[in-house]
Amino acid sequence: MDPLWIIAAFVFGAAAGRVGLPPLVGYLAAGFALNHFGVQGGETLENIADAGVTLLLFTIGLKLKLKSLGRPEVWAGATIHMLITVAVLGAGIVGLAAAALPYFRSLSLPGILLVAFALSFSSTVFAVKVFEAKNEMPARHAAIAIGILIMQDIVAVVFLAASTGKMPSVWALVLVAALFVLRRLLERFMDRCGHGELLMLFGIVMAAAGYASFEKVGLKGDLGALVFGMLLANHGKASELAERLLSFKDLFLVGFFLNIGISGTPTWTALGTALLLVVAMPFKAALFFGILTRFKLRSRTAMLTSLSLANYSEFGLIVGSIGVANGWIHGDWLMVVAIALSFTFVLAAPLNASAHTIYARVAGRLKRFETPVRLKEDEPIHPGKAEVGIIGMGGVGAAAYDEMTRRYGDVVMGMDFCMETVKKHRALGRNVIYGDADDSDFWERIELAGSRIQVVMLAIPNPKTSKFAVGQLQHLGFQGKVAASVRYEDEIELLKEAGIDAAYNLYEEAGLGFADHVCSHTGYCPLRQADSSPSMQTGIGIDKIDRRG
Repeated sequence: MDPLWIIAAFVFGAAAGRVGLPPLVGYLAAGFALNHFGVQGGETLENIADAGVTLLLFTIGLKLKLKSLGRPEVWAGATIHMLITVAVLGAGIVGLAAAALPYFRSLSLPGILLVAFALSFSSTVFAVKVFEAKNEMPARHAAIAIGILIMQDIVAVVFLAASTGKMPSVWALVLVAALFVLRRLLERFMDRCGHGELLMLFGIVMAAAGYASFEKVGLKGDLGALVFGMLLANHGKASELAERLLSFKDLFLVGFFLNIGISGTPTWTALGTALLLVVAMPFKAALFFGILTRFKLRSRTAMLTSLSLANYSEFGLIVGSIGVANGWIHGDWLMVVAIALSFTFVLAAPLNASAHTIYARVAGRLKRFETPVRLKEDEPIHPGKAEVGIIGMGGVGAAAYDEMTRRYGDVVMGMDFCMETVKKHRALGRNVIYGDADDSDFWERIELAGSRIQVVMLAIPNPKTSKFAVGQLQHLGFQGKVAASVRYEDEIELLKEAGIDAAYNLYEEAGLGFADHVCSHTGYCPLRQADSSPSMQTGIGIDKIDRRG
């Protein structure tokens, strides 16, 4: 990678972060700046960008359950949205062509349909980067958005096959059948890779093998990386493998955003045409919102999903290149679509970063679009006999749940925003409900007034979400104690200012806990005092967990 690309990406990415924008906006701006000064991307940058997208789709597959695509809001929502978008945008482009505007007046009917079709897709790369930045990949709205994007990828495969005249090889069926046979063998290889760099290399090999094998049989290579990831999604090391690949994927995706910005020299006419296309962005978001609420989703879930899908997709450039090759559109349209794509990224990034705040302000108006029938996961929550509530049932939350249950009995209730995690804990006999601490609607659904809850433990990795939860508890008049786990020193002060009663620093306390464990199990500590841990009792109390006072 050219050092100039790296320097530009770092400078502009850091600048974007300083003004509250996601770094990807800075990477796009860096591409535009490099292009302005005559710096070219070339084949090297394109290969880096392609590698980033391949690794991204492979890691998505590692976290994806095939049955999620069977939900009506996913397959039907994606299909309905694409059909309506092509029809409406096609009609709009016809009007612009009739007005004899530059670029539009030269479009034939196939060209009009092609441009409308290209703009109907949403960016997988953008959506996943947004969800990962906010630690929301397991959330319900993220799962729905990813499912819709995969359905769009399936449509893309069909389009590529039809438009290029290259139908998938008969060997495609053999490959798909072979994958189900080889799945167990691949999982055994994964078992033997341990937990180090060999596991990371295994993931890279699987992503590359998926891409290459699907390309060989006439299918989209990116789809192959996704499928190979899905084959390993149920393996116990799937999450660990995704974490191992995270740094590589993020580095290569910097090249992806640079490549978009550096792809062409915009003219004023091209900029104006791209801005006309960007006007359709609110329509895409509103249409997604309307469709998803018709499938009984709450307004919050529908809005967060819609904002992540409001942008245009890098696939639009692929569609455009096919249109140019077939003579349906002029070559300048590639530059127009690239600029429009970049503009939608720049506009959508701050909207998605502030999505929860935006919803809190307009929730009253958006709820009017909800259907009267509620889905099971959106019904009111009754804590019952629970006296301890643990929000966030990852590794820390699950361990806290088991320990509090051991000490105080069956008076603990857990909560998590990932439905798969909730189902897993319920299968193990834990009392866990579905809910998102960052969701103001969740706090309206839970009936704390008159409940027996005395302690709320926040095992959430994002301190901003913990701060929001504390504020919501105070708003509901909760009189009990609130404790939170943190990872860094500055997070403790942030939560104390919000009114937290106790903060537990995971990294500091892990060492103390390890020392206590060794002393209690080896008998090595002769000066150890009597165990002062709370004994089993009926009422629930809380100690000051922050040992620094």
